[in-house]
This record gives sequence, structure tokens and C-alpha cells, in this order.
Amino acid sequence: MTSLDQYPKPSVAVDLAILTIVQGQLKVVLVERPADDVAGWAMPGGFVHVDASLEATVTKVLHEKVGLKGVHFEQLATYGALTRDPRGRVISVVYLALCPAAQLGETPLADLTVDWPGETGGVAQALRDATLLPLAFDHGAILGDVVKRLRGKLDYSRIAFAFLPDRFTLRHVQEVHEAILARPLKKPPFRRKLLDRGMIAPTGEFETGGAYRPAELYQVKPEE
Repeated sequence: MTSLDQYPKPSVAVDLAILTIVQGQLKVVLVERPADDVAGWAMPGGFVHVDASLEATVTKVLHEKVGLKGVHFEQLATYGALTRDPRGRVISVVYLALCPAAQLGETPLADLTVDWPGETGGVAQALRDATLLPLAFDHGAILGDVVKRLRGKLDYSRIAFAFLPDRFTLRHVQEVHEAILARPLKKPPFRRKLLDRGMIAPTGEFETGGAYRPAELYQVKPEE
């Protein structure tokens, strides 16, 4: 049996793109790094210990660094450019963690923006109070890939509903799509297409406390 001791061991980390939507704006959780280290703002992350799985490390980072439990997450991609971390050879496995805004509580958020249309891809930017945040490592490119993934999965998956509570209106679903696509959608064709997909069902309940006619509440159908 070949010994692994002869092979150099790069560091392996997980980084979390924790996203939500607030008032029609795609938001991301970022942490400010120490000025005496790799300066800038970065996605929450942590190194993978030899006795921990990737998923267990994600759960730990979510809980210890952001205070979150029970959040939908899925693996996005692995990033291993030789120069991505000036401290040394670090391979990062990046996960999407999507949740309704209420689940994040008072966690500080930054606006996540892109200047490319459709699913073409590109580097993303993060702003807080209209001020551009310098992103550490390759996190600008990674967050661009995150938006590209979200846009690519909207039409065939249930990913949009990860941003919503258990009960939601058709308006809420449209707002999620508009925030991810960064463009307005026409209400009648959007709603027809949404209902034709057969992923949601009416609950028979209605919104309360609004100034207008209450909208019907829907829920996601269980997957067959």
C-alpha cells in the first residue's frame, strides 16, 4: 500500500455563500478579516479538520460564525488556483446557504450585485450603505459564480423557495426571481409559468394586516 506521507498536504477549507433577499435586493453575509492578515471582506468559512466531513464543517461554520441552524445548503464548486490565498496552498469547497431574511435576524448583510446580464457570468461586487466592500481572496469571482448558479437553476429547480418562509404569496415568489435576475418580470406570464410548473399549491389561507385585498398563501408541494 502506497504511503500518503510522501505527498504534500494542502489545506482544505469550506467557504459559505450565505444569501437572502431583503426588499427585492439579493444580500450576502460577509465578515471583515483582520487587517494584519489577508485584509478585506470574505464569506464565512473554516478549515476542514482531518476527523470532520465537509458537511459537518459547513454546519459548524453556520452555527459558530453566523448562529444558523437548519439552513438549506448545497455544494457549488471547488476552487484551487495556486495563488488564491497568499498564506499558502488552500483549496476551498464552496457551498450555497440560502434562507429567508427572518432566519438571519440581526446578522449584518451586504448588497450583492453583478453588472452582467443573464447567465453569462462575471465578478460580483458587494456594497454596504452604497460603499463598495473590498473582497478578499477570489471571493468576488466566487460570488459571481453563485449568482450564475442561482440564475441557471431558477427555471428547473426549487431553489427560489429556499429564500421564502413556509407560506408565501405569488408576489413573494416573483420578488425572489426579480432579485436574482436583477430585472423586472411581467406579472401575468410569470404567474402562469409558475403555476404550470406544479411545484406549489394554495393553502386556502390569506395574508393578514395588509392595506389591500389579501393575497392567497401558497406552499411548496412535497417532491414525489
